[in-house]
Amino acid sequence: MNNNSSINPGKTPETRVEGLTEFAGSDLHDLCDAAEAAIVDGGGFGWLTPPPREVMEAYWKGVLLIPEREVFVARLDGVIAGSAQLLRPPKNNEAGAACGSLTTFFIAPWARGHSLAPKLVGRAESAARKAGFEVLNLDVRATQTRAIQVYEQLGFVRWGTHPYYAYADSRWLEGHYYYKDLTLQD
Repeated sequence: MNNNSSINPGKTPETRVEGLTEFAGSDLHDLCDAAEAAIVDGGGFGWLTPPPREVMEAYWKGVLLIPEREVFVARLDGVIAGSAQLLRPPKNNEAGAACGSLTTFFIAPWARGHSLAPKLVGRAESAARKAGFEVLNLDVRATQTRAIQVYEQLGFVRWGTHPYYAYADSRWLEGHYYYKDLTLQD
């Protein structure tokens, strides 16, 4: 698994956010490592414990095949350190055609503190605007305080809270729902 020791201590790490349409080199391995680290840290996107590696790999390979999903990754010194997905509504949802959803957003704990989170959300937001969406929606567990901070700093508006959003550690957790009006200029 990657960690801060892989980063040159005297050098400012290179950060980059980009769309991902296929895996090259160690991308699949790095993405699975980053996702597993985020899940263990409590920032998993639905998973409470990391699934077996073959399940995680199948998940990411499958995501790239779904036409309604656009995958973005954050890299720290070339290594995938986080991801987010822009979800388009299905073609039969004409009423929701102007709304996209931001989903499965995470940054691995070892890569935090390099401004990757706002860059990654911003990249997904730019893609949503380019796709013609007028609104970007998302939902998040109330326990994911750093993600909530990022969303709110970027202008997302909380419109509701679900008291039974997720069940973890033998208790119910709240979840929050957010939107951002993409027709407004920042």
